[in-house]
Amino acid sequence: MENMDKSVLLAILDAYPYEIVYVDRSHTVRYLNKAARTRYGAIVQVGRSIFNCHNEGTRIKIEAFLARADAGEENEFFETLNQTTGEREFFVPVRDKAGAVIGYFERHEMHWSTDNPSEPVTLPPV
Repeated sequence: MENMDKSVLLAILDAYPYEIVYVDRSHTVRYLNKAARTRYGAIVQVGRSIFNCHNEGTRIKIEAFLARADAGEENEFFETLNQTTGEREFFVPVRDKAGAVIGYFERHEMHWSTDNPSEPVTLPPV
């Protein structure tokens, strides 16, 4: 792994079909994978606060997740099932080698059914 080129790691992240928006502890966006760049366009920008596109309620939720992560809880927290898109959303803390939380990202995945796990569930509009 230590010999892996950075471009390979970026290609892996870009191959992931769901958005990854990595944010540091100061809530500054530091990285968007290809899916995130496609979905959010100019709304989410590297170097800008994640709160330029999120409200105060989201800030409170993120701070609560960070406090739980700092206390050593889980590596990922379920946030919600987005009723509009059908995506399940997770808060994922990113830790350094010592285990300290250095940032986070929100992971999205399509909701799926055990009857047909290879196909996403399409929810009716809310």
